[in-house]
Amino acid sequence: MAKRIQFAQHGGPEVLQLVDFTPADPAASEVQVENKAIGINYIDTYIRSGLYPAAALPSGLGTEAAGVVTKVGSAVTAVKPGDRVVYAQSGPGAYSAVHNVAEERIALLPDAISFEQAAASFLKGLTVHYLLRQTYAVQPGEVFLFHAAAGGVGLIACQWAKALGAHLIGTVGSAEKAQLAQQHGAWATINYREENIAQRVSELTDGKKVGVVYDSVGKDTWEASLDSLQRRGLMVSFGNASGPVTGVNLGILNQKGSLYVTRPSLFGYITNRSELTHASNELFSLIASGAIKVDVPQQQKFALADAQRAHQVLESRATTGSSLLIP
Repeated sequence: MAKRIQFAQHGGPEVLQLVDFTPADPAASEVQVENKAIGINYIDTYIRSGLYPAAALPSGLGTEAAGVVTKVGSAVTAVKPGDRVVYAQSGPGAYSAVHNVAEERIALLPDAISFEQAAASFLKGLTVHYLLRQTYAVQPGEVFLFHAAAGGVGLIACQWAKALGAHLIGTVGSAEKAQLAQQHGAWATINYREENIAQRVSELTDGKKVGVVYDSVGKDTWEASLDSLQRRGLMVSFGNASGPVTGVNLGILNQKGSLYVTRPSLFGYITNRSELTHASNELFSLIASGAIKVDVPQQQKFALADAQRAHQVLESRATTGSSLLIP
């Protein structure tokens, strides 16, 4: 028997329950992983709440963890029992002591990176990779806007931008978060609770504004993001922390300067093991070199049984960086 978190109905954190289960043997192309650290991501709250409904109920939750391979299916060739691995695109159920994952979703974890570092950074780091390197290739010296710069994705983006020689303007909700983002490489910060985002972007860029905005906040920042863009600029909407953007009048893109908008996700960029290996190798090299540091505050490490509290804290916007469940 093993422990996992599941939910039988959509709702608030209270629907998450710790249950016993008997892990099934991995299928032919699957790998069984004993999880050592589990990543908590904001998208998990969307699935739990029903914004992104689960395919069936009851359902497991979570797609990211790092651990040790205990069993492999008959068709698996790339990993073996005993290997240190990390994954970020599994089927739902990573909030678990043991999880079966498709081989093509598994990356071998270098010895230089701990399980906690890996689980805290893999999904977020792969997200930053597709955002800054593929959706829009940020160039050295380029100024751009990134919302929620003190969050888990944001702090990695700050460091990655600095490594690229680019200038990230990050939005934050407090002076403490501004300081944290700047310590991680943000070129400038905007406190959205006290400052007008688009006005400050214009001031920081001598009226030029920016060519790209990365927005994971959604409804609350939609207009400010568009108003921060140069003519023919790109709005990259990749999250809904304040609620989804709905009822968009496409004419507004014309009115504000023939703007572009895209709504990407990791699954549009990493579709096979080759793409996963390419992105993870770039991420791992930056972590191993120290260009990206991944530190999880002790108060943001939760026991598996405390998943409800972990979600409450995450949704309160009281966290900085990444949070983990430790089986």
